[in-house]
Amino acid sequence: MTPSPPLVAVRDLSVTFPASGRHPAFVAVKGVSFDIAPGETLGLVGQSGSGKTTTGRAVLQLQRISSGSVRLRNHELTTMPAGELRRMRRHMQFVLQNPYSSLHPRMTIAQTLMEPLIAHQSVPKARYRERVAELLELVSMDPAVMDRYPHAFSGGQRQRIGIARALAVNPDFVVCDEPVSALDVRTQAQIVALLHSLQEKLKLSYLFIAHDLAIVREVSHKVAVMYRGEIVEKGGISQVYDNPAHPYTQMLFESAPILDPARQRRRLQMMPPDPSVLAAGRRGDVCAFGEIHAVAGTTPWHEIGPGHGVSCRYQPM
Repeated sequence: MTPSPPLVAVRDLSVTFPASGRHPAFVAVKGVSFDIAPGETLGLVGQSGSGKTTTGRAVLQLQRISSGSVRLRNHELTTMPAGELRRMRRHMQFVLQNPYSSLHPRMTIAQTLMEPLIAHQSVPKARYRERVAELLELVSMDPAVMDRYPHAFSGGQRQRIGIARALAVNPDFVVCDEPVSALDVRTQAQIVALLHSLQEKLKLSYLFIAHDLAIVREVSHKVAVMYRGEIVEKGGISQVYDNPAHPYTQMLFESAPILDPARQRRRLQMMPPDPSVLAAGRRGDVCAFGEIHAVAGTTPWHEIGPGHGVSCRYQPM
């Protein structure tokens, strides 16, 4: 039986910001590839500046890419005409990081949730308020609040409204960019539970971008680790978390804080060197796994287990 294609397929995605004034061109994302199956969550982790958000925006075609391919529902997005891409946006949506700035302060909740309905003409005008009520109930909010303004709501409630806005046009795929980082711990747990519930109910696929490794483990089926714009390790959530193979992944996990100060100090003393000193190979053109990619014509990526891969770039010498 031939396996069904992934809902989202990203291949060799690169984003370069052009030179500006005294600043040279900057490669923010380089050769990123991953798949997301229907109903699956891929967690994307890495330190600030590693290219996670740029990757998410590029997948949604909100950021111009330099090269590569992005396919959604087996449709190539990167070469799609503007009008067709606009129609495809109903299948892919975005949940932003900051619930305090992502809602227009002078628009009621009903007006905010009606915007995508109007843009995509997904329901008749007579059903707008009915659909808004359905969306609020979907995220466990009282429809009676639809005529209030954002200032009347807490951060967690605002994020629920942001999620409702993303779901207004029944998307298949949602990019969640740090959706709980601005919330307190209790509210984070509630939003994570909501995302779980919505995924099961609506068969959604998520690209979940976050710094919090514990939350990524909780919500994701697979995880990709980014460093300097590249994916350096990728695999099933238990594969990567229980057996991190790349030095940067190991350092990232070791840097997660723990409650015992003495243990934390010991862990920091045992951490591997800063990734900036990690090299691309051992000797000459031989990679860290003993392969000469220039001769073999292969990429610096090695499968170390079923579905578990690691880059030989930035491996210690």
